[in-house]
Amino acid sequence: MRRPNGPNGPNKPNRPNRPNRPNRPALWPYLLVAPTVLGGALLLGYPLLRNLLISFQQYGMGELIRGGADFVGFRNYRTVLADPEFWEVVRRTFWWTLVNVALIMVIGTLVALMMRRLGRRMRILVTSGLVLAWASPVIATTTVFQWLFASRLGVVNWVLVRLGFESFEGYSWLADGPAAFTVLVLLVVWQSVPFAAITLHSALLTVPTELYESARLDGAGGWRIFRSVTLPLLRPLFALVLCLEVIWVFRCFAQIWAVTKGGPGGATTTLPVYAYRVAQSLHRYDLGAAVSTLTVLILMAALIAYFRQMLRQEADR
Repeated sequence: MRRPNGPNGPNKPNRPNRPNRPNRPALWPYLLVAPTVLGGALLLGYPLLRNLLISFQQYGMGELIRGGADFVGFRNYRTVLADPEFWEVVRRTFWWTLVNVALIMVIGTLVALMMRRLGRRMRILVTSGLVLAWASPVIATTTVFQWLFASRLGVVNWVLVRLGFESFEGYSWLADGPAAFTVLVLLVVWQSVPFAAITLHSALLTVPTELYESARLDGAGGWRIFRSVTLPLLRPLFALVLCLEVIWVFRCFAQIWAVTKGGPGGATTTLPVYAYRVAQSLHRYDLGAAVSTLTVLILMAALIAYFRQMLRQEADR
C-alpha cells in the first residue's frame, strides 16, 4: 500500500509544527566559572582594595591595634614621592627587571631552539630537567644558591680557586653590592628560564617545517631563518612570555628577602622589598601601602606603553 506524500517529501509522515522558542543564553558556562571568579575577586580584589584604602589613611602601629584610622588624602603619596630614596629604588627596580628579563628571554629562546634540534630521548631528558627546576620551591632553590655562594664552604668559590682565581678564597658574595646583585640575577634567571623555554619550544613545534626547508633552499642561515620565519610567526607568544616575565621579575620579593633582605647597603632593594621594609621596620603601613600602590601603577604603565608600541608596530606592517 502506498503512503501519502506529506509536506516534507514523498513517503514521509507529517510532523507536527513546534512553536519557535526564543534563544535564551545558557547559564551553565557562567555557573562553571563563577567559583573561580569569586575566588579570584576574594583573594586578589579585596587585598588590593584594602591596600588602596590604607594608602589614604594614617595607619601605624596604634591604628593597627585599636583601629579608627583617619583619612589623610594624598599625604602618604606626597611623602613617598618626595623621598629621593624612592626614586633610587625605582631606577634600581627597572635595571633589575631589564637585566633579568633580557637574560631570561635570550637563554629561554636558545634553549627552545636547541630542544627543537635534539633527538627524542635527549629532548625528554632536557624537558624533564627544566620541569624539575621549574617545579622546585622558591625557598628551596634559594637555599641551594646560598650554599653554592657561601664564603667558606661554597662550591663556587672552591671551583674559582681551583681554576687559579686565588682572590676568591673566602670571598663573601653577599657582602658586596654588585656581587649580591649578580647572585640574585643568576637565581631568578635559573628559576624563570624553564617556563620561557618550555613555552617557546611548544610554540616552535607549531611552525611548519616546509617554511624552514624553503628558507634553507633560498640560502638563509640560522639567524636569518629565526628573524624572517620564526619570530614573525611567534611574535604574539614572544610578547606574552615577555609580559609574564616582566610581571614576575618586577614583583620578585621572596628571593631577595631570603638572601640579602635588600642589602648590602640597599644594593638589592627593589620596590616590593622597599615597601615591605617601610611597613615592617618603620611600622608605617600607610607609607608601605602607598609604595605598593605606586608599584602596581608603574608596572601597569610600563605594560600599557609596551602593548601600545607593539600594536603600533603591528598596524604598520
